[in-house]
Amino acid sequence: MDPIQDFNPDPEFTPPPILVVDDEEIVLAALRETLRRTPYEVVTEADPLAAVELLKQQEFSVIITDQSMPGMSGLELLARARQLQPFATRILITAVLSLDTVIDAINKGEIYRFIVKPWLREEFLATVKNAVQRYELICQNAHLQAATQQMNQQLVELNRSLEQQIKLVAQQNEQLARVNAALERNLMRSLELCVHTMQTFYPSLGSQARRVAALCRGMAQVAQLSPHDRRVLESSALLHDIGLVGVPRHIIRRWQDDPHSLNPAEKALIEQHPILGQELAAFTSDLDQVGQIIRAHHERFDGAGYPDQLVGENIPWLARLLAVAVAYASSPLPPTDATERIKQEAGSAFDPEAVRVFLQALQTVELPRKEREVTLAELRPGMVLARGVYTANGLLLIPEGQRLNATFIEKLLNHHRIQPITQSLVVYC
Repeated sequence: MDPIQDFNPDPEFTPPPILVVDDEEIVLAALRETLRRTPYEVVTEADPLAAVELLKQQEFSVIITDQSMPGMSGLELLARARQLQPFATRILITAVLSLDTVIDAINKGEIYRFIVKPWLREEFLATVKNAVQRYELICQNAHLQAATQQMNQQLVELNRSLEQQIKLVAQQNEQLARVNAALERNLMRSLELCVHTMQTFYPSLGSQARRVAALCRGMAQVAQLSPHDRRVLESSALLHDIGLVGVPRHIIRRWQDDPHSLNPAEKALIEQHPILGQELAAFTSDLDQVGQIIRAHHERFDGAGYPDQLVGENIPWLARLLAVAVAYASSPLPPTDATERIKQEAGSAFDPEAVRVFLQALQTVELPRKEREVTLAELRPGMVLARGVYTANGLLLIPEGQRLNATFIEKLLNHHRIQPITQSLVVYC
């Protein structure tokens, strides 16, 4: 499954309105007009102090605000919004993107995305759509966590009653098994929703998460990990890049294609994602260890990694396994060359024992095909679509798995000229 493309909102769920705050009436009017054709209700406010009062009185799914306003900055408003409505998705519009502002806001959890003026209408609407879906996902996770806590409480009560109900031991054990299975299913649903969030935000993140998870399952078998450690490693593999949801898409793409092209500010932003990933993985107490593994998966065996420059065995064993799997799954090199590169870096970038486990697992694991997002202009004959291409009305233009030729590409370009194709185009590598 694909976890915000496979994320199916509750058809009966109606999201609260979107709040837009900007002291310039002309900008408010532009945002109002942009959002007019969406299915969401929009509330606008020019005064940030008045907007705070609105937040006390009415629930909102998304809060969009300008940074520079008299009386209160956008970040100050979003900080208040986080206190008043923690589930609402917070988006900051700014003309000047300061690294200190970015890092501070992301670390404090004040914002979901930055939008830099001037913005592209399609990207803006896509951001708003993802923001609303994120709000619903968080609401559903909150309900899920409450249900899990309730079931945990039921487990405690059942355990207390065991001594008093000896004759019912068999029946109660069966009931406990059903409850534990339900808890496991709930956790897996939460993980799948998180992967779906990544895939909707940036398609290749979701497909890479599944490749890394498949490889980690094989490595767990080779390393004879305990059931608990296998679960932690697989969960860490699925969520290892979730911290990238706070990074602009164009920076992620440059990091994947040519990491040396990043400037210091962009590199610093990328190197924050394991820390943010650890924070995001804390949505349930079951994932405390997962957060630690995510934080350490970009550490190097020689201490030259990030974010904490851990060395050798100071890096958690599961993080050392995950680091090798991520390096292979994300490598732009052909499989044979990627494998050879990992062998060469054993003892420097990677733990030699983790490399040994990886090489043995690679012989038996069947990995999902690698995917990448492309633009219409980048389509070439011979590429194979990883997902079908649809019109804005939901009609299928070209199915998933179709190998492209000049005719298919021309068909897409002609349709785009008449009715722009706004969905992500994903092909197999």
